[in-house]
Amino acid sequence: MLKQSPAALAALFICVPAAFAAPPPSAKPDLRPDHPPVPAPAWVRQSNADAQVLLKVLAEFNPEAASQFGVPGYDDKVVDLKPHVQQRSRAALAQARDQLKRDLAGTRDPNVREDLEIMIQAAGRFIESSKLQDRYMLPYTDIGQTIFQGEFGLLQDQVPTARRPHALARLKCYVGMAPGCTPVTQEAEALFEAKAGDKQLLGPYKAEVEQNLANTPRYVGGVRKLFAKYGIEGGGPALAALQKQLNAYDAWVKSTVLPRARTDARLPAAIYADNLRNVGIDIPPRELIKQAEQAFMEIQAQMQTLAPYVAKAEGFAPTTNYRTVLKELKKQQLDRNSIEPYYEGVIGKIEAIIREHHLVTLPRRKMIMRLASEAESAAEPAPHMDPPPLINNHGERGQFVLPLGNPPSGKGRNEAYDDFTCKACAWTLTAHEGRPGHELQFSAMLEHGVSLARSLFAFNSVNVEGWALYAEWMMVPYEPPGGQMIALQLRLLRAARAFLDPMLNLGLISRQRAHDILVDDVGISEAFAREELDRFMFRSPGQATAYFYGYSRILQLRAHTEIALGDKFDLQRFNDFILSQGLLPPDQLAEAVDKQFIPEQRAH
Repeated sequence: MLKQSPAALAALFICVPAAFAAPPPSAKPDLRPDHPPVPAPAWVRQSNADAQVLLKVLAEFNPEAASQFGVPGYDDKVVDLKPHVQQRSRAALAQARDQLKRDLAGTRDPNVREDLEIMIQAAGRFIESSKLQDRYMLPYTDIGQTIFQGEFGLLQDQVPTARRPHALARLKCYVGMAPGCTPVTQEAEALFEAKAGDKQLLGPYKAEVEQNLANTPRYVGGVRKLFAKYGIEGGGPALAALQKQLNAYDAWVKSTVLPRARTDARLPAAIYADNLRNVGIDIPPRELIKQAEQAFMEIQAQMQTLAPYVAKAEGFAPTTNYRTVLKELKKQQLDRNSIEPYYEGVIGKIEAIIREHHLVTLPRRKMIMRLASEAESAAEPAPHMDPPPLINNHGERGQFVLPLGNPPSGKGRNEAYDDFTCKACAWTLTAHEGRPGHELQFSAMLEHGVSLARSLFAFNSVNVEGWALYAEWMMVPYEPPGGQMIALQLRLLRAARAFLDPMLNLGLISRQRAHDILVDDVGISEAFAREELDRFMFRSPGQATAYFYGYSRILQLRAHTEIALGDKFDLQRFNDFILSQGLLPPDQLAEAVDKQFIPEQRAH
């Protein structure tokens, strides 16, 4: 998955990584590009100039995300949690949208017009989402996670050394030790209490709050480790203030927020529908459920057919039960010392396959893969890709991050994964998070000079995760039998997500029954099942449906293109074209293929 952020003040930054861990000391950045950057076309320069009005508004309300994306001037600034932030942000977005509409009226270039329409629609979505949050929900914030992710955005090996000292200035602002700054814990409390008297508004889900409270020590410890690793001097008073303020904030959460927390995870129907729209689902949830249920049965049948061949190839006892084969494959576990070298070997094999079979154009530089810290695992316990800065990038790269466990919940459970550390698992996870998946996807955007509209403002999970699952699918024919079985298992998981997430949020299935499907039928661990269920119910309701739907749309588009071109279809050119378009939603991507790629290939 591409790392998601809980920040809702500016919906654009939902795509920003929410928490990070420092790479190992050996992971040094290679700031030399593969080749000199290609000058951006005139229309891209014009589009990016138009985008500044919207980027500036969003950066002012979430500067941590802006600086991570590469926008200069925001390294020492912190998230806006001051009174009436939702109303103020909506007013600023509306002004930006009006300016973009005026720009559209005076623009003739079709590419710039398309980008302006993308940004106008994005501003409208942000405004509507903010209104819905105001209408239905109390404004609760996990401040520990907010501060940790803000600090890690500046304290990592790939961030230029000159920027790292700003982490102290940012921390001082978080805790109110900088001029003009109020402790963000106090601002968050005031936002909540200003609306707490409205009994019609819903509080956060109780299990979410309990998990956040359990994670606070991990975030404080994570910030301290970052300051120590990067030699940030003079941070003692601010770190002490951070500890004291977060302790006080947790006490306030227990006394004020928990009594208003809801025990039913389901969101209001309007909020859940908005979540689905924001991740890119453009069909009704019940139609999505039907499609996913059918795919679930078909994938199970494929796994059952493959099971005896995998058992024979791996030397297992003869069996026709795919569940038994999965259990045997997971016994081949890698430990902390062996996992990174093993994954590095798989990465090399995958890249050789991609080149041999001309699947897609690869960068010449090495891909980064690393293990997650405890603090990062607390914020996001699933494998993910940390994207590189998309603005003012000086060679920083995306990173495939692998957690080794699901940190204890508020009830003290500490569970280990066996889903990502088995030998056969490395193939599919690398294809998804690394190459030819997310890492290649974001590298291509940097190297092609994709406009801000198509790299930031068109972002949704359908067009991002759809490519990564399609990348998994492309690699299956070339993988060893065990890797093929795990690839089908994880595709089965994506189909399960696409019906379990909406069914849980529409009250059509119980958490226990969903758990049983994930553990007994999909075959994932208890730790992974808890992470998945938490994701469906409070971490990111609706987002998990995007994988299946985005993958389905890309497969449909590829089939359409192959049928149209026949023997003129070239897979590498098709995949390179898809990546060159940035993060266009499925309908716009299909239009680009029909109007540009297919005519060009017919004439080639």
